[in-house]
Amino acid sequence: METDCSTPDTTAPVSAAPLPVGTRLLHIGPHKTGTTSIQGALFAAKDAMAARGVDFPAHSRHPMEAALAVCGRPGMTGDARPAERHWRRLVDAVHATGDRTSLISSEFFADAPDDATVARIVDELGRDRVHVLVTLRPLAKIMPSQWQQYVQNGLRMGYEDWLDHMLRRAPYEKPNPSFWRRHRHDRLVERWARVVGAANLTVVVVDDRDRDGLMRTFESLLGLPCGLLTEVPDTSNRSLTSAETEMLRILNREFRGNGLPDEIYSKLVRNGAVPRMKNACRPSSGDVRISTPVWALEAAAAIGEEMAERIGATRVRVLGDPALLSAAPSSSPPLGLAQGAARIDPEAAAQALYGALAVVAAESVRATAIRSVHQTPSGELVRVLGHRILKRMKRR
Repeated sequence: METDCSTPDTTAPVSAAPLPVGTRLLHIGPHKTGTTSIQGALFAAKDAMAARGVDFPAHSRHPMEAALAVCGRPGMTGDARPAERHWRRLVDAVHATGDRTSLISSEFFADAPDDATVARIVDELGRDRVHVLVTLRPLAKIMPSQWQQYVQNGLRMGYEDWLDHMLRRAPYEKPNPSFWRRHRHDRLVERWARVVGAANLTVVVVDDRDRDGLMRTFESLLGLPCGLLTEVPDTSNRSLTSAETEMLRILNREFRGNGLPDEIYSKLVRNGAVPRMKNACRPSSGDVRISTPVWALEAAAAIGEEMAERIGATRVRVLGDPALLSAAPSSSPPLGLAQGAARIDPEAAAQALYGALAVVAAESVRATAIRSVHQTPSGELVRVLGHRILKRMKRR
């Protein structure tokens, strides 16, 4: 079935002049701007893109470790810290594409803390060929999604308190200093434009009214045929409901309060309970979504308007309607009412618990499995050898 690529009755960016052949397009997000969706589509179509002269050199859908390493950022709570070798592997893969067009995408590049880090990224990927792409959505739509993502990484603060810290309490850095580094979008664009130049940076304002608009924009920029990129269903990327997030937030509070190791949280909660709950349970029409209070929506709209004005002053190319950055829902029920009505589905709670138990069971099976000598830790080998020597001495 042929995809309809005609422009819908919206301001969404659908077509753009293709970038020169040989461009290394660097998509830096930031978070919650359609990054997971576009990365899934690009990875699924990497062979089809390669046949048309466009390479996706990353070894996975999202080269998160590489971006975290070069930006000097730690991994997710409880995960091993990304190493320089992750970044070097990505750089080598990019250079292996030669003169062909290539695309690198990770929202964690938006975490680059300063101009020096940005310059290193651009230089090592090939300054004369890098074109930076920034995708943006209204701040009012980003805030609830970003908060529940922080909760999935261990945050214990409630939504309204978090909004108060991010929007009302200078210097607006607690408890998540990464938020404004990523989502003060005007400063993000200015930081990267200072290094690559305004002519080598494109901003795409995502219009949520056009579900396929972002896919079509990437196709246009890369000179790909319309319809090549299609959304790949990914239930693990769905947002948590208000009740699911609240359950997880309380779990985080208990977890931290009892001093359990971060590694346990990573294994049992973030990589066990949460993905199981997301994959096994789809929110129903009766589930309550995370709701933003009116005062925060108004504050976000004002910041968005200021950001759009400053981005315009940079003279970078902007695809889409900058006015969308100051858009906010016409009304939002008070947060207290939404939380009061929220009830977690017993099925979701059970699946979350099962996800954690499944990790424990898998670890137990691996621990009791027969292992070869080279797989056995040296300390354990010494203990086994010692016991055998003692047995032989007793027999003698």
